[in-house]
Amino acid sequence: PPPAAAAMVSQGERVRLYTNGTVMSFKRSMAHQINHTVLVQLDGVTAKEETGFYLGKKLAYIYKAKTIKKGTKYRCIWGKVTRAHGSGGTVRAKFQKNLPPKALGGKVRCMLYPSHI
Repeated sequence: PPPAAAAMVSQGERVRLYTNGTVMSFKRSMAHQINHTVLVQLDGVTAKEETGFYLGKKLAYIYKAKTIKKGTKYRCIWGKVTRAHGSGGTVRAKFQKNLPPKALGGKVRCMLYPSHI
């Protein structure tokens, strides 16, 4: 494209490639907690039928640490949505490393890729 068109594209509205979610708890029973599976409530998802779109999507738990590593204080634990949980739109997710207890109630980003559409 001509230089003017390229400038217009870079000045345009930013596209957000993720939706937000909240870490609700670890998967658990009355007596036991399963640390490698997390329950996540995604924004705008209120029924089990709506969760199919998000299966296999990448999740990112981003947190801030004290020390700088790789030029930043922000770190990320990646995971993915594995299946639905219940009928209210909650999903189960597994992360590469188990989430810390501090993550409960915290935000995760649900990336809108890989796409199956």
